Amino acid sequence: MKEQIQQTFKSGDTEEWLDVVWTRPIGYQWARLFDALNVHPNTVTVLSMIIGVASAYFFCFGSWRMAGTEGLIMNIIGILLLAWANFYDSADGQLARMTGKKTQLGRILDGAAGDVWFFFLYHALFIRFYQYHDAEFQWLGIENNERNTLIACIIFYIAIWVSGLFFHARQCGLSDYYRQIHLFFLKGKAGSELDSSEQQKRIYEETPWKGNVIYKLFLRTYINYTSSQEKQTPEFQRLWKTLKERYGSVDKIPQEFRDQFRSLSLPMMKWANILTFNTRAITFYISCLLDLPWLYWVMEMTVFTALYLYMRKTHEGFCKSLKLRVDS
Repeated sequence: MKEQIQQTFKSGDTEEWLDVVWTRPIGYQWARLFDALNVHPNTVTVLSMIIGVASAYFFCFGSWRMAGTEGLIMNIIGILLLAWANFYDSADGQLARMTGKKTQLGRILDGAAGDVWFFFLYHALFIRFYQYHDAEFQWLGIENNERNTLIACIIFYIAIWVSGLFFHARQCGLSDYYRQIHLFFLKGKAGSELDSSEQQKRIYEETPWKGNVIYKLFLRTYINYTSSQEKQTPEFQRLWKTLKERYGSVDKIPQEFRDQFRSLSLPMMKWANILTFNTRAITFYISCLLDLPWLYWVMEMTVFTALYLYMRKTHEGFCKSLKLRVDS
């Protein structure tokens, strides 16, 4: 059974410890069930989105300082639902690899699932703060009046949007990109989903609107996503261009260089994993269980951002060094 589960991994290099011992084994069982029921991986992804969004409702009303035991129960239900959504998010990829039912839309949907969850989860934090801000004010020693409430809610809402659109999106997007780059040098095109914005633009332009409206809209979003990844990695883009020019095709990159890149990239995988779901979700759970909804985005804008900047600086640094070696 262990070997069968491992066959559904993207790679041993990129799997996080918690995923290996917890998420993947449970996701594999769900994948087997969905395979028996002939459920498409994309359907599983949509289900994960629905369940993840549903969890936000329970986090909205999880303040135990105001609602007591009922609030604690709401938090626990929210945690269980979000964990369930994550099992499905694991199962869709495992199912796709088990059955060979990999699609471009599936890649886009899988990448969007977490963003959909957190869009609603961020708003859940805001609603929770608005409803129970008097407890926050009392804890912080702030006078509870209409003016202070309005100011606090505006600051909180702006902080959530800045945290989500600027910090969260960039952190998760770059982490995913680095993992796909690593997978390419480890396994080649077949084992990676390393997409370029130029490639996605061609697919978008070649896809007719008739009968593909939803797919086209997702493609448009994915173009922006891949473009953002490329803008954050100028040194890698220069290295990638040099490798194409030097060897005629990225498929012809020598194994020695692939191994060298992998050895430098491997330490980055632990930071990439921290910045994706598990550590982020645990931080979210803790902030809700402590009844401090603002703690999550403070962590996201400080600790997670520091990790993001370190990962990016290190990765760009060795890409620059490798380019100089290829040019010499």
